Amino acid sequence: MPSLPATIPDEAALDDWMSRPSDALTSFVATLRGPLVVLGAGGKMGPSLCALARRAADAAGHDLEVVAVSRFSDPDVRRWLDARGVRTQACDLMTDDLGALPDAENVLYLVGLKFGTQQAPAQTWAVNTLVPARVTERYAGARVVALSSGNVYPFVPVASGGSLEDDPLTPLGEYPNACVARERLFQYGSQTHGTPGVLVRLNYATDLRYGVLVDLAQQIAAGRPIDVTMGYLNCIWQRDANDAVVRALEVAETPMRPLNLTGIERLSVRRLAEALAERMGRDLEVVGQEAPTALLSNVSRMVETLGAPETPLDTVLDWTAAWVAGGGPTLGKPTRFEVRDGHY
Repeated sequence: MPSLPATIPDEAALDDWMSRPSDALTSFVATLRGPLVVLGAGGKMGPSLCALARRAADAAGHDLEVVAVSRFSDPDVRRWLDARGVRTQACDLMTDDLGALPDAENVLYLVGLKFGTQQAPAQTWAVNTLVPARVTERYAGARVVALSSGNVYPFVPVASGGSLEDDPLTPLGEYPNACVARERLFQYGSQTHGTPGVLVRLNYATDLRYGVLVDLAQQIAAGRPIDVTMGYLNCIWQRDANDAVVRALEVAETPMRPLNLTGIERLSVRRLAEALAERMGRDLEVVGQEAPTALLSNVSRMVETLGAPETPLDTVLDWTAAWVAGGGPTLGKPTRFEVRDGHY
Protein backbone atom coordinates (compact mmCIF):
# COMPACT_ATOMS: atom_id res chain seq x y z
CA MET A 1 0.00 0.00 0.00
CA PRO A 2 1.09 3.62 -0.43
CA SER A 3 2.13 5.47 2.71
CA LEU A 4 -0.92 5.97 4.92
CA PRO A 5 -1.77 9.48 6.14
CA ALA A 6 -1.87 10.34 9.83
CA THR A 7 -5.44 11.61 9.46
CA ILE A 8 -8.13 11.80 6.78
CA PRO A 9 -9.33 15.41 6.71
CA ASP A 10 -12.59 15.23 4.76
CA GLU A 11 -14.95 13.06 2.75
CA ALA A 12 -13.13 13.68 -0.52
CA ALA A 13 -9.91 12.30 0.97
CA LEU A 14 -11.83 9.44 2.60
CA ASP A 15 -13.47 8.47 -0.69
CA ASP A 16 -10.08 8.57 -2.38
CA TRP A 17 -8.48 6.22 0.15
CA MET A 18 -11.52 3.98 0.25
CA SER A 19 -11.35 3.42 -3.51
CA ARG A 20 -7.61 2.79 -3.95
CA PRO A 21 -7.24 -0.77 -5.28
CA SER A 22 -4.67 -3.24 -4.03
CA ASP A 23 -2.21 -4.82 -6.47
CA ALA A 24 -4.05 -8.12 -6.00
CA LEU A 25 -7.39 -6.55 -6.93
CA THR A 26 -5.94 -4.79 -9.96
CA SER A 27 -4.49 -8.05 -11.23
CA PHE A 28 -7.74 -9.92 -10.64
CA VAL A 29 -10.03 -7.33 -12.20
CA ALA A 30 -7.93 -7.52 -15.37
CA THR A 31 -9.21 -11.09 -15.81
CA LEU A 32 -12.93 -10.23 -15.64
CA ARG A 33 -15.24 -10.10 -18.61
CA GLY A 34 -17.71 -7.29 -18.26
CA PRO A 35 -19.98 -5.98 -17.21
CA LEU A 36 -19.48 -6.37 -13.47
CA VAL A 37 -22.97 -5.89 -12.04
CA VAL A 38 -23.31 -4.69 -8.45
CA LEU A 39 -26.82 -5.13 -7.05
CA GLY A 40 -27.76 -2.96 -4.08
CA ALA A 41 -25.05 -0.47 -4.92
CA GLY A 42 -26.71 2.51 -3.24
CA GLY A 43 -26.16 1.38 0.36
CA LYS A 44 -23.33 1.87 2.83
CA MET A 45 -20.70 -0.21 1.01
CA GLY A 46 -21.90 -0.11 -2.58
CA PRO A 47 -20.65 3.28 -3.80
CA SER A 48 -17.10 2.81 -2.52
CA LEU A 49 -17.02 -0.78 -3.79
CA CYS A 50 -18.08 0.28 -7.28
CA ALA A 51 -15.54 3.10 -7.34
CA LEU A 52 -12.85 0.68 -6.13
CA ALA A 53 -13.61 -1.80 -8.92
CA ARG A 54 -13.67 1.01 -11.49
CA ARG A 55 -10.26 2.31 -10.35
CA ALA A 56 -8.82 -1.21 -10.35
CA ALA A 57 -9.93 -1.65 -13.96
CA ASP A 58 -8.39 1.70 -14.87
CA ALA A 59 -5.13 0.76 -13.16
CA ALA A 60 -5.10 -2.52 -15.10
CA GLY A 61 -5.79 -0.76 -18.40
CA HIS A 62 -8.91 -2.91 -18.70
CA ASP A 63 -12.10 -1.51 -20.20
CA LEU A 64 -14.38 -3.21 -17.67
CA GLU A 65 -17.84 -1.72 -17.34
CA VAL A 66 -19.03 -1.53 -13.73
CA VAL A 67 -22.82 -1.30 -13.44
CA ALA A 68 -24.29 -0.07 -10.16
CA VAL A 69 -27.91 -1.14 -9.65
CA SER A 70 -30.09 0.40 -6.95
CA ARG A 71 -33.35 2.22 -6.42
CA PHE A 72 -31.14 5.30 -5.90
CA SER A 73 -33.52 6.93 -3.46
CA ASP A 74 -30.67 9.37 -2.80
CA PRO A 75 -29.89 11.02 -6.16
CA ASP A 76 -26.58 12.34 -4.83
CA VAL A 77 -25.27 8.76 -4.64
CA ARG A 78 -26.11 8.21 -8.29
CA ARG A 79 -24.41 11.45 -9.32
CA TRP A 80 -21.35 10.49 -7.26
CA LEU A 81 -21.07 7.16 -9.07
CA ASP A 82 -21.71 8.64 -12.50
CA ALA A 83 -18.90 11.13 -11.92
CA ARG A 84 -16.49 8.26 -11.27
CA GLY A 85 -17.18 6.38 -14.47
CA VAL A 86 -19.60 3.86 -12.99
CA ARG A 87 -22.69 3.18 -15.07
CA THR A 88 -25.84 3.44 -12.94
CA GLN A 89 -29.20 1.78 -13.50
CA ALA A 90 -32.23 2.39 -11.31
CA CYS A 91 -34.16 -0.74 -10.40
CA ASP A 92 -36.31 -1.91 -7.51
CA LEU A 93 -35.18 -5.52 -7.22
CA MET A 94 -38.35 -6.43 -5.34
CA THR A 95 -40.86 -5.34 -7.99
CA ASP A 96 -39.22 -4.27 -11.27
CA ASP A 97 -38.53 -6.49 -14.26
CA LEU A 98 -35.05 -7.91 -13.68
CA GLY A 99 -34.86 -8.78 -17.36
CA ALA A 100 -34.07 -5.11 -17.95
CA LEU A 101 -30.77 -5.53 -16.11
CA PRO A 102 -27.67 -6.25 -18.20
CA ASP A 103 -26.54 -9.81 -18.73
CA ALA A 104 -23.37 -10.50 -16.78
CA GLU A 105 -20.91 -13.25 -15.97
CA ASN A 106 -19.97 -11.65 -12.63
CA VAL A 107 -22.45 -10.30 -10.08
CA LEU A 108 -21.97 -8.83 -6.62
CA TYR A 109 -25.05 -8.86 -4.38
CA LEU A 110 -25.08 -6.27 -1.58
CA VAL A 111 -28.80 -6.08 -0.83
CA GLY A 112 -29.92 -6.45 2.77
CA LEU A 113 -32.10 -4.94 5.46
CA LYS A 114 -31.16 -4.78 9.13
CA PHE A 115 -32.09 -1.45 10.69
CA GLY A 116 -35.62 -1.32 12.03
CA THR A 117 -36.06 -5.09 12.00
CA GLN A 118 -37.79 -5.05 15.36
CA GLN A 119 -40.38 -2.54 14.10
CA ALA A 120 -40.89 -4.09 10.65
CA PRO A 121 -39.95 -7.78 10.68
CA ALA A 122 -42.09 -8.62 7.64
CA GLN A 123 -40.21 -6.08 5.52
CA THR A 124 -36.89 -7.48 6.71
CA TRP A 125 -37.84 -11.03 5.75
CA ALA A 126 -39.23 -9.89 2.39
CA VAL A 127 -36.09 -8.01 1.38
CA ASN A 128 -33.74 -10.69 2.64
CA THR A 129 -35.57 -13.60 0.98
CA LEU A 130 -37.78 -12.57 -1.94
CA VAL A 131 -35.07 -10.53 -3.66
CA PRO A 132 -32.44 -13.31 -3.52
CA ALA A 133 -34.98 -15.74 -5.01
CA ARG A 134 -35.53 -13.39 -7.96
CA VAL A 135 -31.83 -12.71 -8.44
CA THR A 136 -30.87 -16.39 -8.48
CA GLU A 137 -33.30 -16.86 -11.37
CA ARG A 138 -32.11 -13.80 -13.29
CA TYR A 139 -28.40 -14.54 -12.94
CA ALA A 140 -28.50 -18.34 -12.94
CA GLY A 141 -25.47 -18.52 -15.24
CA ALA A 142 -23.25 -15.99 -13.48
CA ARG A 143 -20.64 -16.17 -10.76
CA VAL A 144 -22.26 -14.54 -7.74
CA VAL A 145 -20.74 -13.17 -4.56
CA ALA A 146 -23.56 -12.48 -2.12
CA LEU A 147 -23.03 -10.44 1.02
CA SER A 148 -24.26 -12.12 4.18
CA SER A 149 -23.52 -11.40 7.84
CA GLY A 150 -21.56 -12.84 10.73
CA ASN A 151 -24.85 -12.51 12.62
CA VAL A 152 -25.91 -15.88 11.18
CA TYR A 153 -23.81 -17.51 13.92
CA PRO A 154 -24.81 -17.90 17.56
CA PHE A 155 -22.60 -16.42 20.26
CA VAL A 156 -19.52 -18.52 20.98
CA PRO A 157 -17.12 -18.66 23.93
CA VAL A 158 -14.65 -15.80 23.69
CA ALA A 159 -11.71 -18.19 23.91
CA SER A 160 -13.04 -20.41 21.09
CA GLY A 161 -11.32 -18.65 18.22
CA GLY A 162 -14.64 -17.72 16.61
CA SER A 163 -17.24 -19.47 14.48
CA LEU A 164 -16.14 -21.48 11.47
CA GLU A 165 -18.00 -21.54 8.17
CA ASP A 166 -19.27 -25.07 8.68
CA ASP A 167 -20.65 -24.46 12.19
CA PRO A 168 -24.44 -24.75 12.71
CA LEU A 169 -26.42 -21.56 12.10
CA THR A 170 -28.62 -21.11 15.16
CA PRO A 171 -28.72 -17.36 15.83
CA LEU A 172 -31.14 -15.44 18.05
CA GLY A 173 -33.57 -12.91 16.60
CA GLU A 174 -35.49 -12.10 13.43
CA TYR A 175 -32.72 -10.28 11.55
CA PRO A 176 -30.03 -12.95 11.80
CA ASN A 177 -32.52 -15.70 10.98
CA ALA A 178 -33.63 -13.74 7.91
CA CYS A 179 -29.94 -13.66 6.96
CA VAL A 180 -29.81 -17.45 7.28
CA ALA A 181 -32.86 -17.66 5.00
CA ARG A 182 -31.15 -15.41 2.45
CA GLU A 183 -28.17 -17.75 2.42
CA ARG A 184 -30.37 -20.82 1.99
CA LEU A 185 -32.15 -19.30 -0.99
CA PHE A 186 -28.85 -18.49 -2.68
CA GLN A 187 -27.65 -22.03 -1.97
CA TYR A 188 -30.86 -23.45 -3.38
CA GLY A 189 -30.44 -21.37 -6.53
CA SER A 190 -26.83 -22.49 -6.81
CA GLN A 191 -27.80 -26.15 -6.52
CA THR A 192 -30.73 -25.80 -8.92
CA HIS A 193 -28.94 -23.87 -11.64
CA GLY A 194 -25.32 -24.85 -11.07
CA THR A 195 -24.50 -21.24 -10.20
CA PRO A 196 -21.02 -20.82 -8.68
CA GLY A 197 -20.74 -18.36 -5.84
CA VAL A 198 -19.58 -17.31 -2.40
CA LEU A 199 -21.64 -16.27 0.61
CA VAL A 200 -19.55 -13.62 2.34
CA ARG A 201 -20.30 -13.48 6.08
CA LEU A 202 -19.12 -9.98 6.97
CA ASN A 203 -18.75 -8.42 10.41
CA TYR A 204 -18.13 -5.58 10.97
CA ALA A 205 -17.04 -3.26 8.14
CA THR A 206 -16.01 0.16 9.40
CA ASP A 207 -15.80 3.45 7.53
CA LEU A 208 -15.25 6.82 9.20
CA ARG A 209 -18.94 7.57 8.67
CA TYR A 210 -20.22 4.44 10.40
CA GLY A 211 -19.03 1.26 12.08
CA VAL A 212 -18.25 -0.15 15.50
CA LEU A 213 -15.26 2.14 16.05
CA VAL A 214 -17.33 5.19 15.15
CA ASP A 215 -20.06 4.02 17.55
CA LEU A 216 -17.53 3.82 20.38
CA ALA A 217 -15.85 7.13 19.52
CA GLN A 218 -19.18 8.96 19.38
CA GLN A 219 -20.19 7.65 22.80
CA ILE A 220 -16.84 8.75 24.23
CA ALA A 221 -17.13 12.20 22.61
CA ALA A 222 -20.61 12.60 24.13
CA GLY A 223 -19.38 11.57 27.58
CA ARG A 224 -21.56 8.47 27.66
CA PRO A 225 -20.35 5.30 29.38
CA ILE A 226 -19.21 2.33 27.33
CA ASP A 227 -21.00 -0.91 28.17
CA VAL A 228 -18.54 -3.80 27.75
CA THR A 229 -21.00 -6.65 28.31
CA MET A 230 -20.51 -7.52 24.64
CA GLY A 231 -16.84 -7.58 25.40
CA TYR A 232 -15.25 -8.67 22.12
CA LEU A 233 -15.76 -8.19 18.39
CA ASN A 234 -14.20 -8.39 14.96
CA CYS A 235 -14.03 -5.53 12.48
CA ILE A 236 -12.42 -4.70 9.15
CA TRP A 237 -11.69 -1.44 7.33
CA GLN A 238 -14.33 -1.10 4.64
CA ARG A 239 -11.85 -0.63 1.80
CA ASP A 240 -10.26 -3.97 2.67
CA ALA A 241 -13.70 -5.58 2.91
CA ASN A 242 -14.70 -4.22 -0.51
CA ASP A 243 -11.43 -5.43 -2.02
CA ALA A 244 -12.06 -8.94 -0.69
CA VAL A 245 -15.69 -9.01 -1.82
CA VAL A 246 -14.69 -8.36 -5.44
CA ARG A 247 -11.81 -10.85 -5.34
CA ALA A 248 -14.08 -13.50 -3.82
CA LEU A 249 -15.41 -14.03 -7.36
CA GLU A 250 -12.17 -15.89 -8.01
CA VAL A 251 -13.01 -18.57 -5.43
CA ALA A 252 -16.66 -19.05 -6.40
CA GLU A 253 -17.80 -22.66 -6.21
CA THR A 254 -20.85 -24.79 -6.93
CA PRO A 255 -22.68 -25.15 -4.64
CA MET A 256 -22.06 -21.77 -3.06
CA ARG A 257 -19.83 -21.90 -0.01
CA PRO A 258 -19.68 -19.45 2.89
CA LEU A 259 -16.61 -17.36 3.69
CA ASN A 260 -16.09 -15.36 6.87
CA LEU A 261 -14.80 -11.83 6.18
CA THR A 262 -13.48 -9.62 8.96
CA GLY A 263 -10.26 -8.59 10.68
CA ILE A 264 -7.86 -11.24 11.89
CA GLU A 265 -7.87 -10.07 15.52
CA ARG A 266 -10.31 -10.70 18.34
CA LEU A 267 -10.72 -7.17 19.67
CA SER A 268 -11.57 -6.18 23.23
CA VAL A 269 -14.26 -3.50 23.38
CA ARG A 270 -12.68 -2.20 26.58
CA ARG A 271 -9.25 -1.88 24.94
CA LEU A 272 -10.70 -0.25 21.83
CA ALA A 273 -12.52 2.31 23.97
CA GLU A 274 -9.35 3.02 25.95
CA ALA A 275 -7.36 3.49 22.75
CA LEU A 276 -9.94 5.87 21.28
CA ALA A 277 -10.36 7.87 24.50
CA GLU A 278 -6.60 8.33 24.76
CA ARG A 279 -6.35 9.52 21.16
CA MET A 280 -9.29 11.89 21.65
CA GLY A 281 -8.04 13.25 24.96
CA ARG A 282 -11.29 12.31 26.67
CA ASP A 283 -12.17 10.62 29.93
CA LEU A 284 -13.61 7.14 29.71
CA GLU A 285 -16.30 5.53 31.83
CA VAL A 286 -16.80 1.79 31.46
CA VAL A 287 -19.83 -0.09 32.77
CA GLY A 288 -20.72 -3.75 32.83
CA GLN A 289 -18.52 -6.80 32.75
CA GLU A 290 -17.45 -8.80 29.72
CA ALA A 291 -19.76 -11.75 29.01
CA PRO A 292 -18.11 -15.12 28.42
CA THR A 293 -19.58 -15.29 24.90
CA ALA A 294 -19.62 -12.97 21.89
CA LEU A 295 -20.30 -12.83 18.15
CA LEU A 296 -16.89 -13.78 16.71
CA SER A 297 -15.73 -15.25 13.41
CA ASN A 298 -12.73 -17.39 12.59
CA VAL A 299 -11.06 -16.08 9.41
CA SER A 300 -8.54 -18.82 8.72
CA ARG A 301 -10.29 -19.71 5.45
CA MET A 302 -10.31 -16.05 4.39
CA VAL A 303 -6.59 -15.65 5.07
CA GLU A 304 -5.85 -18.85 3.17
CA THR A 305 -7.86 -17.87 0.10
CA LEU A 306 -7.76 -14.06 -0.05
CA GLY A 307 -5.03 -13.02 2.38
CA ALA A 308 -5.15 -10.83 5.47
CA PRO A 309 -6.58 -7.27 5.36
CA GLU A 310 -3.98 -4.63 4.54
CA THR A 311 -4.95 -1.63 6.72
CA PRO A 312 -3.55 -1.76 10.29
CA LEU A 313 -6.01 -1.39 13.16
CA ASP A 314 -3.91 1.32 14.84
CA THR A 315 -4.17 3.42 11.69
CA VAL A 316 -7.95 3.06 11.59
CA LEU A 317 -8.14 3.99 15.28
CA ASP A 318 -6.07 7.12 14.57
CA TRP A 319 -8.33 8.09 11.69
CA THR A 320 -11.55 7.39 13.61
CA ALA A 321 -10.54 9.34 16.71
CA ALA A 322 -9.53 12.39 14.67
CA TRP A 323 -12.64 12.19 12.49
CA VAL A 324 -15.14 12.02 15.34
CA ALA A 325 -13.28 14.53 17.52
CA GLY A 326 -13.21 16.93 14.57
CA GLY A 327 -16.94 16.61 13.91
CA GLY A 328 -16.65 14.63 10.68
CA PRO A 329 -19.98 13.63 9.08
CA THR A 330 -21.51 10.25 9.88
CA LEU A 331 -24.46 8.30 8.50
CA GLY A 332 -26.35 8.09 11.79
CA LYS A 333 -26.64 4.30 11.50
CA PRO A 334 -25.19 2.64 14.60
CA THR A 335 -24.20 -0.99 14.19
CA ARG A 336 -25.79 -2.00 17.49
CA PHE A 337 -22.96 -4.46 17.95
CA GLU A 338 -23.73 -4.50 21.67
CA VAL A 339 -27.13 -6.20 21.17
CA ARG A 340 -27.28 -9.64 22.78
CA ASP A 341 -30.98 -10.50 22.45
CA GLY A 342 -31.28 -10.38 18.64
CA HIS A 343 -33.56 -7.30 18.68
CA TYR A 344 -32.19 -4.80 16.15
